[in-house]
Amino acid sequence: MQHAVRPRTLLRPGPMPAPRPRTARVRSLIDADALRVLHRAARVLLDDLPQLTDRLVAVLQEQEPAYRTAVESDAAATWQEVHRSLRHSIASLLDPTGAREGARRCSWKIGATRAEQGLPLDALLHAFRLGGSLVWQGLVDETSRAAPEDVRLLVHVASDVWNFVDEHSTLVADAYRQTERQLAWRRENRVRLLAAALLDGTSRIADLPEAAQALDLPEHGRYVVVAAAGGRLAGCPGAQAALAPGVRVHWHTGVDADYGIVPVEDGEEPIVQEEQPPGARVGVSGAVDGLAAVGDARRLADTALTLCPESGGTVRLTEHLPAALVASSPELGAALVDRLLGPLAHLEPADAEVLLDTLATWLACDGSAQRASRRLYCHRNTVLNRLRRYEQLTGRSLSRPSDLVEVTLALTARRLLHP
Repeated sequence: MQHAVRPRTLLRPGPMPAPRPRTARVRSLIDADALRVLHRAARVLLDDLPQLTDRLVAVLQEQEPAYRTAVESDAAATWQEVHRSLRHSIASLLDPTGAREGARRCSWKIGATRAEQGLPLDALLHAFRLGGSLVWQGLVDETSRAAPEDVRLLVHVASDVWNFVDEHSTLVADAYRQTERQLAWRRENRVRLLAAALLDGTSRIADLPEAAQALDLPEHGRYVVVAAAGGRLAGCPGAQAALAPGVRVHWHTGVDADYGIVPVEDGEEPIVQEEQPPGARVGVSGAVDGLAAVGDARRLADTALTLCPESGGTVRLTEHLPAALVASSPELGAALVDRLLGPLAHLEPADAEVLLDTLATWLACDGSAQRASRRLYCHRNTVLNRLRRYEQLTGRSLSRPSDLVEVTLALTARRLLHP
């Protein structure tokens, strides 16, 4: 008993549930008289259908604010659907078997259409009850006018009238909920597709406003992408734990990692927790401008994630740019390892490992042999002797800045390529 504004995208209607079988009962002679009275009044209502439609539309406007808005936006469409619904309802009183399927299809379409339009389900069900009440009152009024002595007989068919209202209220609610689920799935799927396109860097410029609205993110803001994997970070709810409390983010589940698209302001505090659960790895990209650049940020976040040790932790790309350069080009990294560390391959593996470990520790201690010796549990001179041996074997000088940079990158490439 409601209007249908044609939506831009029509959902494929789901199957209507099969009608519940009615329990057969033997009608008495008084039931036959009651049916005769019902049919006589129903035929009059059917002839007077335009006026009955006007009355129901007026009641809906008065008692249901949602319908008041619908009538104001499209009065003709509202009137036509109320008219159709009443016609099917009254026809079902006259011919329950022949008119039943048409009435069910009408109610199902109303439920589906109203779900698409966002009308509250409570308002929709209230409208059906109001329609049933108006039809019943019309039957009583017509019988009172034409044959007052027969009014008492309507009691015997009241259950038929209200069973019809209950059946169609259930039907319209089922259609509404099924369509609502389909709409929710479509919205969620569209959001996933839009987020995936942003992260892949395949979004069209024309799609960016829609993506901004669907993801509730500004189109022209600054963004950081967070890649989270491993440990208890699997799945977007778990990945949320990688961020500081209150951080605004849109999460997207990827194949090997989950990605958070995070709007940031210049100079904003770090958005990611420094300490992560064991095995949880988090890579943070540098900031980029606009949703159109989120794909670039995702690639940077992936690079940062590859720099995370297997034991877990957080790596911000902006703090590991030399390592990121190596990770971005594995072929060049392998060539660097071969050139800077290859001469050590002629040593015994254990001997070569001692030299490499000493070199890496010395670099981690900012070139301090004293601090490196404490970490390695050996004498300072032992550290210096090992460093000189490396220089002799490779022909490199650790006091020459260019050589030192290459050695540092080579050790980083070795760690990444041969974890």
